Amino acid sequence: MNILKFIFDPAVLIILATFVSIIVFCVQKFSYVNTNLLWLLNFLKKFKKTDLTYRFGEFDKVISQNPYVSSAWQEFRNTLVFSESVALKKQDNSVAYQNVSQAVNSIQTTVDPMYFFNEDSLVLSKYNSKFVQIAPTLLTGMGPLFTFLNIAVAFTRVDFSSQETTISSVSGLMGSMQIAALCSVLAVGASLIFMFFEKLYYNRMCKKPLQEVQEAMYSLFDNISSEKFLIELLKETKIQNSNLTGLLTSLPNQFKEALDQSMAKAIVPYMENLLFGVNNLKETLKDVRPIQQNGGDVVDDLF
Repeated sequence: MNILKFIFDPAVLIILATFVSIIVFCVQKFSYVNTNLLWLLNFLKKFKKTDLTYRFGEFDKVISQNPYVSSAWQEFRNTLVFSESVALKKQDNSVAYQNVSQAVNSIQTTVDPMYFFNEDSLVLSKYNSKFVQIAPTLLTGMGPLFTFLNIAVAFTRVDFSSQETTISSVSGLMGSMQIAALCSVLAVGASLIFMFFEKLYYNRMCKKPLQEVQEAMYSLFDNISSEKFLIELLKETKIQNSNLTGLLTSLPNQFKEALDQSMAKAIVPYMENLLFGVNNLKETLKDVRPIQQNGGDVVDDLF
C-alpha cells in the first residue's frame, strides 16, 4: 500500500489534525497555569511569618489585584485570625500596644489552606479541564468511526458486473479495509500518546508548582482549629477576670489609704493652724480684761 495514499486519506488527516490541536491546546493552557503559579510562588517567598503581620496590607493588595488567585484569596481571607492589640495611654501620654491574647502572636487560619488553594481552584478551573479529560476518549472513538465509515464507502464501490470490474473493485475494497484498520490503530495510538504526554507535562508544569505554593501558604499561616482558638480566648478572659477581681478587692483598701494620706496632708495642718490662732486669741483676751472671779472664761470652757 502506498504510504502517501494512507497519509493523505481524509480520515487520517482528521485524526492527526485533532491530535495535534489537542496537544497544542494542552501546551498553551499548562504553560499559562505554570506562569501564574510560579509568579504566586515567588511572591509568597518574599514574605516571612514573622513580618507578615506588619506587611499584610501589602500582601493583601497585590494578591487581591491578581485575577488568577483573587477569588480563592478572598474566601481564604475570611478565615484568618489576627493578633489583635489595643492602644493604652500611659501617664506620660505615650501610647503602648498590648495584645488581647498572648496565645495568638501571628496570623492564623481556622481552615486548612489546601481547602482554598487546591488543584481545582488554581489549576483545573483555569482551563477547560473537562475537554482534556475526554480527549483520549475522543481520539479513541474516532478510530471505529472512520473504520466503519471507510468500510461502508468501500462496499458501495464494489461492482460485480464483470470479471475485470469485480477484480478491480475487490482490490479497492481490500485497500479501503487496510486504511480503515490503520485508522483504528492510529486513533488508539494517538490516544495512548496523548495520555502519556498529558500526565508527564501536567505533573511538571502544574502539579509540582502547585505543591510548592501550598507549602509556602502553610509556612506563612498557622493552622488552628476554631475550637482551640476559642479555648485560648477563654483562658485569656479568665486571666483578665481574675486580675480585675483582685483589683476590685484591693480598691477599697487603696482608697482608704489614699484618703488617710489626703487627710493627713490637707486637714491636719489646717487644724494645727486653727488651734494656733485660737491660742493666740486666748492670750489676747487675757491681756485685755481680767478673768472674773465668779465667772469662767468661755474659751477655757471650750478647751
